Amino acid sequence: MEFQIIKADMKQDEDKKYLGHVTFTLTGHSSKYEITLFSKRGKEWDYSLNFAAESGNEDELLKVDEQLEEDDDLFEALVDAARESMEQ
Repeated sequence: MEFQIIKADMKQDEDKKYLGHVTFTLTGHSSKYEITLFSKRGKEWDYSLNFAAESGNEDELLKVDEQLEEDDDLFEALVDAARESMEQ
C-alpha cells in the first residue's frame, strides 16, 4: 500500500521513553491519518491511530489499523519517519 508522510515528530522524555506522531495519507483513502507512537525503550511500540484532521470514513480507518497490524514494512516506515525527525 502506497503512503505519503506529511509530518513526523518524536521526542524522548527525561525517563528515556519515546513519544512520536506521524501524519500520513494512503493511496485511495480520502482522509489523513495520525499515528501516535509510544515506546519505553525504542524497540517495542504501542500505537494509537486517529484521523488527522476531521473525522472520516470509519471503515477506512479500521482497514488502515488492520494494515498496520499486518504490514511490518508500513509500520516500520512510520516509526522510522518519526525517529528521523529526532535527528534533525
